[in-house]
Order: sequence, then structure tokens, then C-alpha cells
Amino acid sequence: MRAAFGAAAAGAGTFPGWVLKTKTYFSRNSPVLLLGKCYHFKYEDENELLPARSGCTIEDHVIAGNVEEFRKDFISRIWLTYREEFPQIEGSALTTDCGWGCTLRTGQMLLAQGLILHFLGRAWTWPDALNIENSDSESWTSNTVKKFTASFEASLSGERELKTPTISLKEKMERYSDDREMQNEIYHRKIISWFGDSPLALFGLHQLIAYGKKSGKKAGDWYGPAVVAHILRKAVEEARHPDLKGITIYVAQDCTVYSSDVIDKQCTSMASDNTNDKAVIILVPVRLGGERTNADYLDFVKGILSLEYCVGIIGGKPKQSYYFAGFQDDSLIYMDPHYCQSFVDVSIKDFPLETFHCPSPKKMSFRKMDPSCTIGFYCRNVQDFKRASEEITKMLKISSKEKYPLFTFVNGHSRDYDFTSTTTNEEDLFSEDEKKRIKRFSTEEFVLL
Repeated sequence: MRAAFGAAAAGAGTFPGWVLKTKTYFSRNSPVLLLGKCYHFKYEDENELLPARSGCTIEDHVIAGNVEEFRKDFISRIWLTYREEFPQIEGSALTTDCGWGCTLRTGQMLLAQGLILHFLGRAWTWPDALNIENSDSESWTSNTVKKFTASFEASLSGERELKTPTISLKEKMERYSDDREMQNEIYHRKIISWFGDSPLALFGLHQLIAYGKKSGKKAGDWYGPAVVAHILRKAVEEARHPDLKGITIYVAQDCTVYSSDVIDKQCTSMASDNTNDKAVIILVPVRLGGERTNADYLDFVKGILSLEYCVGIIGGKPKQSYYFAGFQDDSLIYMDPHYCQSFVDVSIKDFPLETFHCPSPKKMSFRKMDPSCTIGFYCRNVQDFKRASEEITKMLKISSKEKYPLFTFVNGHSRDYDFTSTTTNEEDLFSEDEKKRIKRFSTEEFVLL
């Protein structure tokens, strides 16, 4: 038996598109993993834990969840898509990223999940997730989607319409039971605002493109997963916001994570009186094969997405970038940035949140995945990093099957690159070694639309 979730598939690009209404089906007989959380729809009416043999064990305990809990968890993830009619990108005439910005968007989604873990924790879900409204035709452009069917089926027997109440701000505030929930909602909005499509947004498209220019990229160019990883690192390092002083990003060098370099970044504080470790998001650009993805890596990818500190994978299939967040059996669960939505001014108080949350999951066979991707992990402190490196190293050894592992953790510092140095020249945010590395990645990676 299968559970069905409503979705719409859309042609992505700058030419008139097409709409094909589809449904994403989930089996009731297999566990569903979403960024380390496990759901098994077979048990949703039985109110019991899954047996260990289900293959859904996470850190020696099992999480059983029904369809509604999965829906709420999925919808709560931040969804960044193509936008149009936003402020003009400096140095170009572009006011939309439709047709070329999908990898920047999937990179934003990965970073957003890292920030959610940092400020809100993995257990957080958006209280209004199950009230998300169907998107009307005015939210989409004629070039992509006229209408996005966002209904979920809550059971196998039939469809249930999504609730579409009109709730005032006062009523919303009254719904939060305590100060903690209020604080969570403040951070939820703040995180989304950092990804707004305006020149001032810390991790918005305009800022990411500005950092890309330092490496030879410009608006309208194709960006690969590895290039985006380096751009995200620079964006976080250069962000001047008090809430972001406690987090940094490390990008693996040539498929190697140098542990001492990571710990140095975590222990480098911008304030002399702050002795706390920084949290770190580890980004590892890898290739899962040659021209095609090697099926031998499927178990490793599943294992990575089963970790609660995984923040997802920037990947896709040839010519399209997706944000992979989970799996069921041999299919990957993802969020698709290829919907061109209207610009939302996040500087306005109480700006609408609905278009920043995806109403429906999509699935894709692992075998269709392009081999180039960037894997992300979040570690709250040095102790978490050490524990994660040990756990992932064991996973890498098991998956390598006497071949070279996808990447490695190495004790000590990198020999030719100092991640802790600060650059004083604003026009040279990338070192020469980085520029060479990014150029190589740009030529190796698939072309993205």
C-alpha cells in the first residue's frame, strides 16, 4: 500500500513552461528518513514503536511517526526557489534568477537548515505548517507554473483539503503557548529574512552573487555544488550580525576534512571574552562516480541522510539542482527550487511566510542523481565535531568496500591552506589556491539550469 502526497511537476527554465500534476507516493511498508528523523506510516494508527529490524534505528532509539507528523516536519523546512521582480542585481539587468540560480537556491536551503539546527534545534516544527495554503496562480509566472497543487493526502482512503484559515497576528501570537515558542517564531522569521532577495540580506541571492564575483562568477552564470559551498562559507564568514558570531563554515579541501583546521575555526572567537566553541557547518564537495552515479554509494548517502546533524545535500540530476533531505527505499526525497515565485519583501514586518515552505515532497530514484554534489553536516561544538567525525569515518569505511572512501577526516592541519586566516583585502576574499580549486570544480561539474 502507498500513501500519496499531492504535488505539481513543472518545466523549469526561461521559456514558456508546462504543468503536469503528479502525486508523490510513499510506501507504508518502508521507513521514511527526513534529515535524521524516521517515520513509518504503517504504524501511524497503532501508536507503537517500530521493531529494530525495520532499519529505522537512529542512535539506538526509534522514532515512529504518522503521515501528519511527517507532513509537518517536511513543510517546516525552509524552501528557497526562483524569484522574479526583485531588486536589480548589481552589474546586470537581471531581476530574476529563473533559469540559472537553482544551485544557489539549493545551497541556501542547506544553509537554512543548518541555521534552524543552530537556533531552533532538529525537533522544532513550524506551528502553522499544516495550515499552509494552496498557492494561487498569481504566485507563479507564466514561464514556469500557473498553478501549484499543494494538497497532501493524509490517508490512503482519500484526500483531505488543507486548512486555509485567515488568522490575525494577534490570534497567531495567542497560539504560542509560552515564551519559548514566541522566541522560536522570532528566529524562524529572522532566518528566512537573511535569505531575502535584496542587496542587504546576509545570505540573499545578491550577496551570494557578489561573493561569486570574487571567484570569476557573475549573475546568470551556472554554479556547481562545490562553487556554492565556497560562496556560502564566505557569506557566513563575512556576515556581521551578532546572532551569527557563534557559527562558521568549513569546506573540505580535495575531499579531505582536516580536523585541526575545523577545531581552530570553532575556537576562534570574535570576542575575546567569549570562550565558547563555535558551531560549524562542514561542507564536503564530492563525486559519487564518474559520468554517472555509482550505485555502490547508495547506502552511504542513505546513512548520511539518517544523521540528525546532516543538513542535507546540494545535488540534483543533470541540468537541474535539488536539495536532498531524505529517502525511502532507493528514492531520494527533495525540495525543488524550480518554481518562479514573486518577490517577497522580507524587510516588511510580518511578511508572509507561506511561499518559503514547500507544501509537498518530491521523490527521485538515486540512480538519476548526478554524481557531483556537496554534503553538509552541523556540529554544535568541538565535542560534537569529534563525535561526528568518528561516526562518519566508520560509515565511510563500511561504504568504501576496499575502494578509496568518498572523503576522509585527517588529524592535523592542511599543509598549504590556512582556514583561520583573515583577509584584509576586500577585493581578494578568495585565496589563489581557492580560485584554482573553484575553477577546477567549475569545469568538472554538470551544467545547471
